[in-house]
Amino acid sequence: MEYAPGGELFDYIVKKKRLPDKEACRFLHQIIAGIEYLHKNKICHRDLKPENLLLDENMNIKIVDFGLSNTYKKDTDTLKTACGSPCYASPEMIAGKRYLGIDTDLWSLGVILYAMTVGYLPFEDPDTNKLYKKILESDFITPGYVEKPCRELIKALLKTEPTQRIKIAEIKMHQWYLQLNETKLEGIVVGQDKIPVLDQIHEEIK
Repeated sequence: MEYAPGGELFDYIVKKKRLPDKEACRFLHQIIAGIEYLHKNKICHRDLKPENLLLDENMNIKIVDFGLSNTYKKDTDTLKTACGSPCYASPEMIAGKRYLGIDTDLWSLGVILYAMTVGYLPFEDPDTNKLYKKILESDFITPGYVEKPCRELIKALLKTEPTQRIKIAEIKMHQWYLQLNETKLEGIVVGQDKIPVLDQIHEEIK
């Protein structure tokens, strides 16, 4: 936690009631950069939620808690374990179907975007069966105070059919996403990219 003095994004949302569009968009950019990097390394998180998004001293997002994450070899490899927090779990996971890790992470991203801009979760119910029914039907209402482009992006992320769910490349072309300039954060692909600092170290110890 010494690297995340800003605490959890969850507590930050609770404190501010809901986030202004530009601040939510800035966080979305960073979360997507993290998700892209994970999937580039063939890792899916499977438990993305505001409690697992920490804020550093510059209010930048740090994705944590990889206890439920999994690896895969090909982008077409499916998973079958139902895990994570019910309120953020995708319909295909709840239905017990095999699923693509990227699709479930994108569904969770939709729930996070809703939480940031609305101030509460889209799917909540003390009765677990009713909660699952709402998720399976994507039964939620976005308040009118949320701008139309943001409502459209949330709706595109929370599609029950994974093949119809908006993908990262499409998110990056969306009107709401483009209100801020994108910061390129490529990262190193483990096992593929050369790590410049290692070459420097090798030179120094020769």
